[in-house]
Amino acid sequence: MRPGRLAYAAGALLLLAAPGCRRGAPAPEEGDPLAEPRSLVEERRFDDAIARLGEDSDAEALYLLGRAWAGKAESAPVPTPASGSAVPAESALKPEEEQALAFYERATAARPDHAAAHLAIAQLLAAHALVGVAARGTGARAGERVDTSVDRVLRSFGDAIQADPVGTVAVEDLIRFATAAGRVSAVDGGFQELVRRRREDPDVLVRYGDFLAGAGGNAEGALARYAQALMWRPDDTATRLKMAEIHLAAASALLAKLQYATAEARLRDARRFATDPASPQGARLRELEGRIRDIRGR
Repeated sequence: MRPGRLAYAAGALLLLAAPGCRRGAPAPEEGDPLAEPRSLVEERRFDDAIARLGEDSDAEALYLLGRAWAGKAESAPVPTPASGSAVPAESALKPEEEQALAFYERATAARPDHAAAHLAIAQLLAAHALVGVAARGTGARAGERVDTSVDRVLRSFGDAIQADPVGTVAVEDLIRFATAAGRVSAVDGGFQELVRRRREDPDVLVRYGDFLAGAGGNAEGALARYAQALMWRPDDTATRLKMAEIHLAAASALLAKLQYATAEARLRDARRFATDPASPQGARLRELEGRIRDIRGR
């Protein structure tokens, strides 16, 4: 494998940690019949957990079996691709991952509102999907045993979000994955959902504004989100300068089109936020206002 692709695969495989590896082990609940195998999974005693769970068909037991097999997959070797295959080895699931996926899918079939199982499916497939994007685009290739496409992963994230109407873990993971996969509309949708769930968090509003101002291609939408953030944190100078930057960029574009009156209005808006004359935005404001004065002859 070429070094560049190997680095991409390594980075992709670290994008999302398995559910059991990202959070501390919860204390066993009194009377919980799955307390022992749950603890075994948290302790990374995966074979013991699998043996203890046996053929249990309860949705939570199936989920724990999936986690155990996903844990075993972490140390399993990467599959060797078939001779002449154009599919990179990292995009194919290990046998242990296929076992984990099968148990997760059985868990969601038994209990469609099992948010953790839906999220585990998305997390399991996410890194493989990103490697597949680098190698062959976003679609599943005919003949592959498992659909590891970006669309499949996004569906699983969506199922997890729907099953947990208040949590934010699945939403944050969707945003990270969709960003890495280049799915701008999915990132936008993820931020909209995150804002709905954390509507009084100015950091989320600023993050959404940053996305809209950049990859989202919606500067006016970014201004609206930044303005909302300032309602909760009015002394946020960094966000004010971001708003000034957007107004200055719009004013510059309007000047290039000889739309002087509208450009002046934008500069007035910029002045409201570029309150630090020593900032780059302050310097840019003075430059553009000087151009306007030269044009106006004053």
